[in-house]
Amino acid sequence: MSRLAFANALGLALDTIRSHKLRAFLTVLGVIVGTGTIIGVGAILTGFDSTIAGVLRSFGPNSIIVFKFGVGFRVTELTPEERTRKNLTHLNAVHIKERCPSVQEVCPMLFPNHGPINVHFKGNEIYDVNLFGVEEAYERQGQADMHFGRFFTEEESHRRAPVVVIGADVEKALFANVDPIGKVINVDGHEYQVIGTMVRPAASFFGDQDNRVLLPYGALQKMFPNARENAIIANAVEGKLPEAMDEIRSVLRIDRRVPYSKPDDFALSTAEQMIGDFRQIMAITFTVMVALSSIGLLVGGIGVMNIMLVSVTERTQEIGIRKAVGARRSDVVIQFLLEAAVLTGLGGLAGILFGWTISLISRAVFESLPASVPLWAAMTGFLMSVGVGLFFGIWPAYKAARLDPVEALRHE
Repeated sequence: MSRLAFANALGLALDTIRSHKLRAFLTVLGVIVGTGTIIGVGAILTGFDSTIAGVLRSFGPNSIIVFKFGVGFRVTELTPEERTRKNLTHLNAVHIKERCPSVQEVCPMLFPNHGPINVHFKGNEIYDVNLFGVEEAYERQGQADMHFGRFFTEEESHRRAPVVVIGADVEKALFANVDPIGKVINVDGHEYQVIGTMVRPAASFFGDQDNRVLLPYGALQKMFPNARENAIIANAVEGKLPEAMDEIRSVLRIDRRVPYSKPDDFALSTAEQMIGDFRQIMAITFTVMVALSSIGLLVGGIGVMNIMLVSVTERTQEIGIRKAVGARRSDVVIQFLLEAAVLTGLGGLAGILFGWTISLISRAVFESLPASVPLWAAMTGFLMSVGVGLFFGIWPAYKAARLDPVEALRHE
């Protein structure tokens, strides 16, 4: 087909759509909804991905989280073997620090053995805080950015000093217009003196709120003598993350007496590994959402085919005249395929606008979710909508091309 013939066919397709605006809109409504849903889901998942990736990277590129099973995002549930694994111990952290030359900092984290934990000061109270015991290395690792006061020392941890460092939202809830330093707060029935407050991190593994309440490791042991749940955060020397992981693995296998032929009964997680796990889950989620959204495209495609069949019937004489003056079958096929593609393509553009509106609404409702329409989602949605028009326009176009010109001219 020549460029002039293509331009004429495109103009004819646009004229046909313009003369039946309402019918065209109703025909591609399913395409608009399906494309818009794909765009909207893509925008929300992109925002979610950037948020979670930022949270996980906040641990630092050289940080290793050691726990009895993998932390982060999982596709499967914990296995029976994982549920029965022994807890990590404070001694494990000491051995990692002593025996791993590629590890720069090590901080054990002890978690209370019950919850939720509430904290109050005079008449103010905050519920369900994130309470755990750490050592001074927690600040050196960059996990705590101090706002007021100071972080506790190793000596305070060893003598189980009743001191506490609190997060930004705990400070706001308990000390709205009061200097918190030196004040005594009640943590689950125990009194601790506030010696420091932390700046809210740009991204937090514990959510949007900074509800951290940090006690010296020894103080939390004293508060919860039966607490056994430990995690260990280790910082590798710059450029030696793989070596640090190998050294930690060797130390823990010896400490935990894991036989040579058995797999690890603990897990080492890095930020990049957790991001990879998360993106696997997001890929599955996106695939499912696209499959569900494709139902709208399927309905829209069936509607396009029905309307194009009606259009062939309505324009039988026009087809007969075109074929009588020399139009080939291929010209008629291309004319109707182009009309179907233009119809669904316009629906795809409307769907992109619909999806963009969804992303704006989600960003307004969930301020922490920076939803944005990625270029790949917009292109995918548009190409899918055009593809739907081409696929479902084949039969009507083929039917129009097979019309006998003499019979078509007799049609009324």
